[in-house]
Amino acid sequence: MFLKQITDPSLAQNAYLIGCQKSGEAILIDPERDVDRYLEIAAENDLKIVAVTDTHIHADYLSGTRELIEHHGAHAYITTEGGPDWQMKWAAGAPRTTGIRHGDSIQIGNIELRVLRTPGHTPEHVSFLVTDHGGGADQPIALLSGDFIFVGDVGRPDLLESAAGIEGTMESSAKALYHSLRETGELPEFLQILPAHGAGSSCGKALGAIPASVLGYERRFNPALHQALTGPERQFVDNILSDQPEPPVYFARMKRDNRDGQPLLPNGKLPRPKRLTATELATFASNPQHTVLDLRNDRVAFAANHLKGALHAPLDGTQFPEMLGSFVDPSSPLVLLVNDESQVATAVRQAVRIGCDHLVGWMPVHEALETTAPMATLKRITTADLPDAVAAEPGIVLDVRSAAEFARGAFPGATRIAHTRLSAHTGEIPRNGKIYVHCRSGVRAAKASSFLAKLGRNVVYVDGPVAALLETAPA
Repeated sequence: MFLKQITDPSLAQNAYLIGCQKSGEAILIDPERDVDRYLEIAAENDLKIVAVTDTHIHADYLSGTRELIEHHGAHAYITTEGGPDWQMKWAAGAPRTTGIRHGDSIQIGNIELRVLRTPGHTPEHVSFLVTDHGGGADQPIALLSGDFIFVGDVGRPDLLESAAGIEGTMESSAKALYHSLRETGELPEFLQILPAHGAGSSCGKALGAIPASVLGYERRFNPALHQALTGPERQFVDNILSDQPEPPVYFARMKRDNRDGQPLLPNGKLPRPKRLTATELATFASNPQHTVLDLRNDRVAFAANHLKGALHAPLDGTQFPEMLGSFVDPSSPLVLLVNDESQVATAVRQAVRIGCDHLVGWMPVHEALETTAPMATLKRITTADLPDAVAAEPGIVLDVRSAAEFARGAFPGATRIAHTRLSAHTGEIPRNGKIYVHCRSGVRAAKASSFLAKLGRNVVYVDGPVAALLETAPA
């Protein structure tokens, strides 16, 4: 048996390629939309991807299942659990698709994937028990657990309500998750747990950074799983629903598009933005319908000088797709200002994974700053300066941290809107007067400040650790 975990660090997402080396066939589980990289890995290992499946309707990225069906001839196995309201509508009557339910098996050569119904994160969620019959095994080696069980955590049950706006589902989903977790008590201790996400994902609140685990270990040291197995339902429900981070606004769109069917990539190919001239950049940048993304990590340099209306969108790290989904209309044509050309391909892939397909051009940022395109600065102060600045020029102090962070301490009188939800709440931010924007360290506030400045707000970017702000805040 061949098994490879393929990780996207930008979304802390794991897909799995599982193949039978005797038959040369393989199945892909939970793929992202840029499927060419999975095909390359399969070919490098003398495998052909003949099947694909998703554990559930994803909220954090667009699935690559339709791409593999339509452009590469794979057969899709689609969960039909959860009832009529939770089906992938695009798959109804689609060629090369088969519905799967609890107890069904998918056979790939000598590899069996047995379907387990595991609702809670979503009603239609399934997991897969993997058994290598070709190796002589009569018990499974692994559980492909999707967003059901993570290393150190379990899938959050609140997203249907908190992200997709389906009221009244949060508590019932938490109860369903409790019972799904308890049903794992019959599975063997030695079973490997292969989750769909790791640390950094918004699909849980305490995911571990280790890529995989073992069920026996998780039963003992995964707090949420241990509580479900040993404690009462009410206690589990209360704990799992508390302190969940606010989901990014784009989760609702991802959920809808994965259910209804997102547009396919033209000819299955990724966008290829062109190298812009100075004249073309000036034209694009002056169009309010376009979005310019400045991919520099240096937020101080960005604040000091950038194209007017550009968004601070650092590519390095793990938050570029979250920033795009939170602040960019997916229909907006995008221009990339990069440190070097190698960043273009990375940015294109990460943008496509959340449905931002209209990438029209790029230019090195140092060249862009030398063009005749209008430039701007972002007023920047440190957290230590904030009390005196507010006293001298009163305004709104906007805290873009999470609710849990805010509850542990905040600047007196501050207004809080998580940066990932800011685009849905701009009407709550005054059009006149100063807006002092801060977060825990300055990273999130820099992105949020550039977004508000693009909208024409009078922004003061507050840079630095929030601990300093709290120490110097007036009593």
